[in-house]
Amino acid sequence: MQISEAESVVMEVLWQRSPLTSEEVVAAVAVTQQWQEATVKTLLNRLLNKGAIEAEKDGRRYLYRPRLRREDWVMDESESRLSRLFDGRVAPLVAHFSRHRKLSTEDIDELRRLVEALDQENDDGRKR
Repeated sequence: MQISEAESVVMEVLWQRSPLTSEEVVAAVAVTQQWQEATVKTLLNRLLNKGAIEAEKDGRRYLYRPRLRREDWVMDESESRLSRLFDGRVAPLVAHFSRHRKLSTEDIDELRRLVEALDQENDDGRKR
């Protein structure tokens, strides 16, 4: 499912807290965006049409909640970009960021921990 950058702003609000009315979504989005109410309602309608969210009638208003799980969207997005930019490989992505000095000391430490954990999993798998 393709979610635009603008739609993802609305989705983030709903992933953080839902269900919400359109007015509550407008107020939450207003913290970071200068969008008019009509813009947010258009984005809600687009997301409804895509099946990313659902709306439940609550009196004279609707309550919106995500149908698409954030974890699923992040996985699809990251795999798509990784495939398109780095032929599906993670190592060239990390190399790219390291060449352009976009990795902090904390990032490097975390990458080391991840690689060590992967090595440990592989070692445990071989022992079985």
